[in-house]
Amino acid sequence: MQGFKRKIVYVVSFEIIAILLASTLLRVLSDSPVTTAGITAAVSSAIAMAWNYVYNLMFEAWEARQARKGRSLLRRAVHAIGFEAGLVTMLVPLFAWILGVSLLVAFLLNAAMIVFFLVYAFLFNLAFDRIFGLPLSAQG
Repeated sequence: MQGFKRKIVYVVSFEIIAILLASTLLRVLSDSPVTTAGITAAVSSAIAMAWNYVYNLMFEAWEARQARKGRSLLRRAVHAIGFEAGLVTMLVPLFAWILGVSLLVAFLLNAAMIVFFLVYAFLFNLAFDRIFGLPLSAQG
């Protein structure tokens, strides 16, 4: 599977599984009802997808104006840190409000979610590529 179809299957399957797993994690860590944890996970997913789109538009516009082209390790690190910082800024107050916890607890929950998503994204990508094969860009 290649192209647009691959991207759609990837995003939809990634997010559905992520919402199910993240809502379970939030429920366990925050002792919230299943529906509250599920709503928090679903809203967080929507925010993360929208932020990803907006952030990458802004980053690429900034990147296009730079004299030095390419993506060094430093530029990639700045990109990742900037994305996560923006997401944390949006999600911590959301977690506090929906889950009814303090900002500190919301921040700690968000930190746990970041660790979860690092592991989840790695494992999901590994499984996705094994099930659907590598994209053309990665084939030799």
